[in-house]
Amino acid sequence: MSLAADGEDRIAWADRAMPVLGRIRERFAAERPLDGLRVGACLHVTAETANLMRTLAAGGAEVHLCASNPLSTRDDVAAALAAQGIAVHAVRGADPAAYRRHVGAVVDAGPHLVLDDGCDLTVALHTGRPELAAQVLAGCEDTPTGVLRLRAMAAAGALAFGVVALDRTPVRRIADHRHGTGQSTLDGILRATNLMLAGRRVVVAGFGPVGRGVAERVRALGASVVVTEVDPVRALDAVLGGFRVMPMREAAPVADLVVTATGNRDVVTGEHLATLRDGAVLANAGHFDVEIDVRWLRAHAVGVRRVRPAAEEFTLPDGRTVVLLAEGRIVNLGAAEGNPPAVMDMAFAEQALTTAWLARHHGGLSPGVHPVPADIGAEVARLELATLGVVLDGLSDTQRRYLSAWETPTWEGSG
Repeated sequence: MSLAADGEDRIAWADRAMPVLGRIRERFAAERPLDGLRVGACLHVTAETANLMRTLAAGGAEVHLCASNPLSTRDDVAAALAAQGIAVHAVRGADPAAYRRHVGAVVDAGPHLVLDDGCDLTVALHTGRPELAAQVLAGCEDTPTGVLRLRAMAAAGALAFGVVALDRTPVRRIADHRHGTGQSTLDGILRATNLMLAGRRVVVAGFGPVGRGVAERVRALGASVVVTEVDPVRALDAVLGGFRVMPMREAAPVADLVVTATGNRDVVTGEHLATLRDGAVLANAGHFDVEIDVRWLRAHAVGVRRVRPAAEEFTLPDGRTVVLLAEGRIVNLGAAEGNPPAVMDMAFAEQALTTAWLARHHGGLSPGVHPVPADIGAEVARLELATLGVVLDGLSDTQRRYLSAWETPTWEGSG
């Protein structure tokens, strides 16, 4: 708790760059849309998340928070939130047993609404306390990886409540995934290594919104970028964007830096690790630490040493070295501070408004995965543009009629 004052300063600094969420907090304090509800959240415990938790509490919620990644917690932020009356179960560097215990504490609180990032809280509810899962009204899921797990649960008939997939909104994909994670991944890599990227050969695994964001920013700093993909449409998109595309087995031997961004497991396997160049660096921008086969590295290395705070160097039997960042966990939070507050302002504004919407409309949601209501994304975009001083054009009555008309032939358009 001695860190609370530092945490309050960090939270306040982030809040300066989160004006949209600030407006929503003021609205929530007046309208109290979450009165009488317990919110269980499993999210990265950062300053930006703290401002979301403050917003939910202002709306009347009793908030219980645990971390969605053992390396993403800021201990000073956790202390500051606890000092403000929010139940926090998180510590940076928690071992697997402590991590499970923290998630279990939020489960045991019996949440009415669930805010998840990776589906760990939702899975723990269903497997550990099914009687409490049955009492959950609805939930939100932040990440593509979490949504994949939710869809699998729904297909198996195991999901007990409706969940809104926040990762699918246009605002989230543009602001959070492409621009936010694209920038913060690079931030984490540079903080961890102080690596010069100009002239380096960088392999980016996956060309979804995150992979695209990483690839664009690495190329802008002078790197030669190769993309690996399993989806032909995304691979075509990468090729038409000027990137080389090849299988990982061909890309790994020429890579100076490999960044995974797929949300899947076994992207860089022992087969690939055995062919890396001496001194190659590995970073993960996906959610879990399964994209790179860290177990293979630890099993085959003849020596391991920490060369920088977030970088471990593995010496292989033939003398080559490989550097792993943030233990193979998500590098933007394991080695840096995650997405900039301005990015999370939009993402968490959507989450706050969706949470309030779920409090009102959960009765209409069947168990399964549902989209965010379109008007929520549009409202967040309007609020963000207003804070940036951007003014849009508006449609005239003639333009509106034209967009809905079909009787007038096109050859009469301007005659």
